[in-house]
Amino acid sequence: MGETFAASAAAQLAVVERGGFVESRHVGSAVVLGPDGEVVRELGDSTAPVLPRSSMKPFQALAVMTSGVTLRGEDAAIATASHSGTQQHVALVRGLLARVGLPASALRCPPEFPTDRASRDELVRGGMRPESITMNCSGKHAAMLLACHANGWPIEDYLDLDHPLQKRILDVFERLTGERPAATVIDGCGAPVHAVGLTALARGVQKIASSSTSSPFALFREGAALAEGVRANGWAVAGPGRPDSVAIDRLGVFSKFGAEGVQVMTAADGTTVALKMLDGSPRASAIVAARLLVGAGALEASAVDALEPELGLDVLGGGRVVGRIRATV
Repeated sequence: MGETFAASAAAQLAVVERGGFVESRHVGSAVVLGPDGEVVRELGDSTAPVLPRSSMKPFQALAVMTSGVTLRGEDAAIATASHSGTQQHVALVRGLLARVGLPASALRCPPEFPTDRASRDELVRGGMRPESITMNCSGKHAAMLLACHANGWPIEDYLDLDHPLQKRILDVFERLTGERPAATVIDGCGAPVHAVGLTALARGVQKIASSSTSSPFALFREGAALAEGVRANGWAVAGPGRPDSVAIDRLGVFSKFGAEGVQVMTAADGTTVALKMLDGSPRASAIVAARLLVGAGALEASAVDALEPELGLDVLGGGRVVGRIRATV
């Protein structure tokens, strides 16, 4: 079914330094779009298809919102979240399900413990097992179930590629990215995920993040509501200390991580970055995206400097800081 870009088409995006010695290098591809949607910078191959993974969640949430489901504020944020499973996150997911009287057992994402350590430890101490509702994609799945309920679509098979919901998601994804997927496979949560180039992904995210509430088109009015919900509730999009939440809260960006080193980020003026780390590591993705926005003049360097200590970029030796993961863009 194809593959992502080759190593020969990648560029260095970050390094890992330990005691001044460059221990590792992260290579990948990235693209920066100006507020007008034109490519202003490209590193590596931005046209080769990549799997957006959870960076596709804004499109999935928007497809739900344009299928008769009203999501605003925290509800919009949790629908596009890769949340860490705190009590607050789970409460939002339960609230979505409660709208239509569905139990948590209706969720078809796999059971997992929360990624938030404190929340996980609390469940383990209580003798609890992994649950679907604490899986990081449960907000997206709950929103999908609301769309099924609103339209009278079958609930049990809502993840099937030929389900009306998944067809709706694909339509929204193609309309916003302007590209037909090079491949469609199954994501970690069980939902279909579609491969497109980074430039197409960036354009789609930019259209959502820059949407206007006064647009004559419902797609973009709902996109504006989604973007507003994300920017106002960064905590719900990821969790305590998670890069997306930190970047949203500190920089005012629209930010969405994707597994295997994918990251999309849009500044207030619409400048948008999409990137993919070839080795699949996410540890430098957020800082690389932020530095690319600085280079494009969309973020202040001082603001990103102040953000760095909160992104978990320190390299430790013997329990003390001996180096740093550093963007090289």
